[in-house]
Amino acid sequence: MSQFDVTVIGSGPGGYVAAIRAAQLGFKTAIIEKYSTLGGTCLNVGCIPSKALLDSSEHFENAKHNFENHGIIINEPQADIARMIARKNEVVEQTTKGINFLMNKNKITVFEGLGSFESATQIKVTKNDGSTETIDSKYTIIATGSKPSSLPFITLDKERVITSTEALNLKEIPKHLVVIGGGVIGLELGSVYLRLGAQVTVVEFMDKIIPTMDGALSKELTKVLKKQGMKFMLSTAVSAVERNGDTVKITAKDKKGEEVTVEGDYCLVSVGRRPYTDGLGLEKAGVELDERGRVKTNDHLQTNVANIYAIGDVIKGAMLAHKAEEEGVFVAETLAGQKPHINYNLIPGVVYTWPEVAGVGKTEEQLKEEGVAYKIGTFPMRALGRSRASGDIDGLVKIIADEKTDEVLGFHMIGARAADLVAEGVIAMEFRASAEDIARSSHAHPTYAEAVKEAALDATGKRALHM
Repeated sequence: MSQFDVTVIGSGPGGYVAAIRAAQLGFKTAIIEKYSTLGGTCLNVGCIPSKALLDSSEHFENAKHNFENHGIIINEPQADIARMIARKNEVVEQTTKGINFLMNKNKITVFEGLGSFESATQIKVTKNDGSTETIDSKYTIIATGSKPSSLPFITLDKERVITSTEALNLKEIPKHLVVIGGGVIGLELGSVYLRLGAQVTVVEFMDKIIPTMDGALSKELTKVLKKQGMKFMLSTAVSAVERNGDTVKITAKDKKGEEVTVEGDYCLVSVGRRPYTDGLGLEKAGVELDERGRVKTNDHLQTNVANIYAIGDVIKGAMLAHKAEEEGVFVAETLAGQKPHINYNLIPGVVYTWPEVAGVGKTEEQLKEEGVAYKIGTFPMRALGRSRASGDIDGLVKIIADEKTDEVLGFHMIGARAADLVAEGVIAMEFRASAEDIARSSHAHPTYAEAVKEAALDATGKRALHM
């Protein structure tokens, strides 16, 4: 029987990063992946492929609507969905092969097959050909991620009533895509097909989209997406989804309690994700789950079984690849006797629409609920020279600071490159910077980042310079 110091079950961003860090720290490490490619949901059917399609559709959108304004005259552009999907697959293949390279580089043993516990220290690997192999591991890290959720009355045929996985591989551009759920995944994939010419209607149970993010971002993104042509049915509870040939009919109740219907040729069910523990054999190891099917862990990400840890989407907290990566490093370093830390308040959230949306720290709604005295600084992207130069004038930066100490408590942005600029807010809050600290830091001109400096100036009580 092969023996390892650390075995990771699942090769998504949390799992493969945990394995790499464990190997770097001198542990004999193995990773088990049930699928034929490494990288988990993120690299195969999540973050990477969706961003590839977002970028392709954004190029098409610019060619069709924005190039002429820049003095670029071209014939009527055509969207080749098959080529876009093929390019997306090429990006995925290159990225997953990169993970194989990292496994080899760090001398990590890779097992392809379903990993399931036989005991707290023994794991059986059931391979695709039906053969099995059992390994012994001193420590195990569960990193099996999540799967798309649905609603109990919806039948996912994966042809017309689809999840995000199928939405990444459509053979045609929908005429009318109905998206159930106004969260990150629904808005991103809705944006892809909206740009390519589909009519897109978002049906959301809550009274706003991206409901977990700061209200100012939700309000601004709604306005921007409406301008782009996306339609919204908010405060609307779906009660039935029925397919009849190539037509999908969605029945719901609006905020007045009246029945409404909407029909499309595709329906994307995007109502969140659920932790994936199927086939793990947790009961054989004695690992406990909570009431929502997540693996229970303590502050050290240790389960109730001392030598078994869990990270990422399979435990509580935001289902984000970078959160899983932080947790993977945290566990590996904990096993090595180090004292790592994760500040969960400073895990940023991003929506890769265009403009992008990003936030970190406390939202204004959270601070109100907690009774914290705060002040706000804002700056519109349209007042920025760099934004006017590129034509990306939608959006704003909002910085929330403590009313007395001026410490930055929240950073929220919708605008060009918000996904990259949110890191400025993360670093500032990690070092407990004040709004004045940001305002007095030189920001290159002309850049989108200048909007951060201007919002910080506004938060200090001084007037922004360019507004």
